[in-house]
Amino acid sequence: MSLVLDGRAYATQMESELKTRVEALKQKTGATPILATILVGDDPASATYVKMKGNACRRVGMDSIKVEMPQDTTTEQLLAKINELNNNPNVHGILLQHPVPSQIDERVCFDAIDIKKDVDGVTCLGFGNMAMGEPAYGSCTPQGIMYLLQKHNIELSGKHAVVVGRSAILGKPMAMMLLNANCTVTICHSKTQNLAEIVKQADIVVGAVGKPELIKKDWIKQGAVVVDAGFHPTENGGVGDIELAGIEEIASAYTPVPGGVGPMTINTLIRQTVESAEKSV
Repeated sequence: MSLVLDGRAYATQMESELKTRVEALKQKTGATPILATILVGDDPASATYVKMKGNACRRVGMDSIKVEMPQDTTTEQLLAKINELNNNPNVHGILLQHPVPSQIDERVCFDAIDIKKDVDGVTCLGFGNMAMGEPAYGSCTPQGIMYLLQKHNIELSGKHAVVVGRSAILGKPMAMMLLNANCTVTICHSKTQNLAEIVKQADIVVGAVGKPELIKKDWIKQGAVVVDAGFHPTENGGVGDIELAGIEEIASAYTPVPGGVGPMTINTLIRQTVESAEKSV
């Protein structure tokens, strides 16, 4: 029978542990860990994500600073705000909600975040450190996936992992994390030829391409571990990047959609903010 990699249950467990760590910090220092979230513009989905992150902070006893900037914000104005937060000793983590309006140079702004406060794992320096096996806060979704795999004792060393997707905050860091865990890694993308044949070779499949059910169930080999990092709303709730109906008959373990990878993303953000606060003591 397939093992369900239940991210929601693990995130709830971790919140209990993080609440204890936050309380210990408060007792030791008198200070509360703070995550600053920056929302530029009026994208409703982004506003929802920021609200969810603020709620997660409160559940573990942390505080959050919610910074809202108008749609016409310039790169220079956003950089000034990031610099202000970098220099605020009470702020332990900074999140710049993606995407920002098109007139802003998002990469320049991401890279302006102090590496010690890059708890969302979005800077080039953080990515480089992580890829080289140096200490860094990992990009939250792939790092959350790694935590989930480790929690369930999924064997990684020597396995062939196929990552479908190459985004800067998911596919690429996911591949590097799996490589650092001694997987043999293949990265696939929109230009990959014979995608089905490559996926069929995988011991571990990670769907990170952002297209509903692009990866078909019959591409998955018997006994593979299936990780679906996608979410696409539907009338019946939602689907991921992988066709999951009946996957329990094929996969040795899999992440459900919803309730698998999604809860781990925000939980990892909070976890890394707490770590940052602990390091600042």
